[in-house]
Amino acid sequence: MEDQRPTSETAASAAAPAYAAEAPLPYANRPLATAPGHWVLARAGKRVLRPGGAALSTAMLARARLSGADVVELAPGLGRTAAEVIAARPASYTAIDRDPDAARRVAAVVGDRGSVRRGEAAQTGLPDASADVVIGEAMLSMQGDKAKAAIAAEAARVLRPGGRYAIHELGVVPDDIDAAHYTELRKDLARAIHVNARPMTVAAWRQLLEDAGLVVYWADTAPMALLKLSRNLRDEGLGGFARIARNVISDRELRQRMLVMRRTFKRYEQDMVGVALVAHKPE
Repeated sequence: MEDQRPTSETAASAAAPAYAAEAPLPYANRPLATAPGHWVLARAGKRVLRPGGAALSTAMLARARLSGADVVELAPGLGRTAAEVIAARPASYTAIDRDPDAARRVAAVVGDRGSVRRGEAAQTGLPDASADVVIGEAMLSMQGDKAKAAIAAEAARVLRPGGRYAIHELGVVPDDIDAAHYTELRKDLARAIHVNARPMTVAAWRQLLEDAGLVVYWADTAPMALLKLSRNLRDEGLGGFARIARNVISDRELRQRMLVMRRTFKRYEQDMVGVALVAHKPE
């Protein structure tokens, strides 16, 4: 059957439930055993998929100054951050996502208060100097060095002078982490989440933004606790936590995959953090 999904700009639909049932999750047809870890967590019912949790994202967004701004979000995922951006009353909101299912879900979140475009984070197709804020969360970590640099350069191109680039990613500590241990961490993480994740030190994340011509003015970290009880209760709420528990208990394959990820996260819990930075484009 011919794919009828949109291939260009998708105007956000009228107001709809935040996670519309008719919009499937990305990779929904892939077996749990091989699906990317973050979408496995989404299948389990998690809605906050950021390494440092909702609190770190909230702190980052506050420093980015969203009210009255033209905001662009790269790879917005399930639309959790999109909802927070819309609540801050920006002048405009535009999401860029390559995945058609993710694009539809985010369109349902923002309704007629924003727009969602199919596209690549490194080649958004947006005009030069057309945004006041660019946001990217938990997406650069999944890219190699060249792709990271290309996306940061694209964010800098799209920003107006004085504009802000806000990122929330997976970090490793300390800045002088042993090279052999870091390599082992990356390999074990890739095996657990089925994504060739490349987390970096806080210093390296800062350098990435500076190499794109930006000036970092705020940075913070939080524990990487995606599968810890206390973080899930805080981020997802009691109802959300119950939803996750039901799904994991009732699905043996899902439970096994979650346990593999949890063991890896536990093994490296002293080495991994969520890191957020906000940088501005010089005037």
